[in-house]
Amino acid sequence: MAQLEREDSNIHQNALRLNKFLAMAGVGSRRKNDELILSGAVKINGHTVQQLGIQVNPSKDHVTVKGKHVFLVERSIYIVLNKPKDCITTVSDEKGRTTVMDYVHLKERIFPIGRLDRNTTGVLLLTNDGDLANKLMHPRFAMEKVYRVTVDKPVVDVHIGMLKKGVKLEDGIGKAKAVELIHGSGRMKLHVVLHEGRNREVRRMFERLGYNVKHLERISFSGITQSGLPRGRWRHLTRREVVHLRQMTERIP
Repeated sequence: MAQLEREDSNIHQNALRLNKFLAMAGVGSRRKNDELILSGAVKINGHTVQQLGIQVNPSKDHVTVKGKHVFLVERSIYIVLNKPKDCITTVSDEKGRTTVMDYVHLKERIFPIGRLDRNTTGVLLLTNDGDLANKLMHPRFAMEKVYRVTVDKPVVDVHIGMLKKGVKLEDGIGKAKAVELIHGSGRMKLHVVLHEGRNREVRRMFERLGYNVKHLERISFSGITQSGLPRGRWRHLTRREVVHLRQMTERIP
C-alpha cells in the first residue's frame, strides 16, 4: 500500500524514458510512442526529439505530441464499472449516443481499458494510467476475461469442443481457453473464458456455429468482478486489486 502511494507522489520528480512517459500520459503503447518519436511528432521544451531512449523530467519538461501538450496526472485512478446495455465504450460520441462516461462522473480525465460492444454488459475497467492500460490491452499479457453467454438454443457437445479448439473467423481463429455449461440452463447458458478481446469475438464465434447470442455479460477481467455493483454503478478498485493488475503485467508470458 505504501509503495503505491510513493509511486504516485514521486512520479513527477524522477526522470523517465520518453516512450514510457508518453505511455503513462495515455498517448499510446511504448512501441507506438517510439514510432511517434522517430517521426518527429514529439517535442521537449520546443525542440523536436527523435532519439529513442531520451529521458524527460515530468515536473520540469514541457512535452508536446503533434503540438498538443501531454502530461502526467497527479493521482492514479482505477475504476470498475458494471456496464449497462445500450451504451458505447468511448469517452465521447459525435452522434450523441450514450457512452460509459455518462455513468462515471469524475473531475479527472479517465478512459476505458479496452472495449465492450454496445449491448454487452458487465465488467469494464477505466483509468487514467496509460502505461498500465496499454499493458492490460496488449495480447502479450493474455489477460483472462470470463463471459456469461446466453444463446437461442441448446449448445451441442461438438460445438463446445470447437469453441475450445478454435473457430475460424474473418480476422483469424477465435479460441476459448475454457467453456463450461451452466447447470440448469438447458444447455443455453455458458461460461466462456478468453485470453483475447477482439471486436465482438464471443458473439462472432457463436454466430459462426449457428447460434444467436441473446445476452452477453463479462463477469471478470483478470479476476476483477462486478460483484455487489448494480448495473450502471461503479467503484474504485482496492489497492490489492491494483497491485494484482500490476503484477499480472510484470510477469513474463
